[in-house]
This record gives sequence, structure tokens and C-alpha cells, in this order.
Amino acid sequence: MTEETPPNVLHWTLHDTNPELVDTLRERLAEVVDPEIGMNIIQLGLVRDIAVDNSVAHMKMILTTPFCPYGPAMIEMTKAKAVEGLNMPVTIEMGMDMWDFSMMEDPSALDWGMYA
Repeated sequence: MTEETPPNVLHWTLHDTNPELVDTLRERLAEVVDPEIGMNIIQLGLVRDIAVDNSVAHMKMILTTPFCPYGPAMIEMTKAKAVEGLNMPVTIEMGMDMWDFSMMEDPSALDWGMYA
């Protein structure tokens, strides 16, 4: 299966320190879907960074809105999928960045017909 690389793929610290873990982790995290938008957290660019220190993964994540009603459930599911994909403990720090469409891996994938 060959896929074109989306234009805004985030480069995590993990890419430099543990590149062998990236693909499996991305696959697991892609299983976490924002139910309001219908896209996964990787597509939306919500996982801002991941680094491993002393066999513990530290993830920085944001939500599409600080008032996301599904936020707590998405954070818990993200942590569970990260533990599954990395096979190590994971901490999640919530970033204060404001999400916008430009953070998506492929902003053109979001075509709701609302922003013509």
C-alpha cells in the first residue's frame, strides 16, 4: 500500500530518538477519533510531541477546543493507545496551543462545505 505523505506530518522528538517506534504508535493513536469531527487525533494534529525519557513516554497533546465535551475520554483513550503502541508508561501533558485547521496533517481533508 503506497500513500502520499500528508503535507503537515508532525516531527516528534520520538522520530529522532526512537524512530522504530513511530509507525506502530501512529497506527495505535490513529484509532482515537474525535467524535464531533469524525477524524482521528493524528489527522487533526492533536499530538504535538512525544519523547521517551528513562523508559517513560511523555506526550504533549492539545484538543480542538478547550471545552471539548469528549476531551477527558479522548485523553484517556490516547494514553491507553500510546501505552499499547509503545509498550511503556505514558504521561500526557495538555498543551495550551489553540488548535486550528493549519495543524491538521492534511487541511484539505476537512471539507465540510462550511468554509467556501
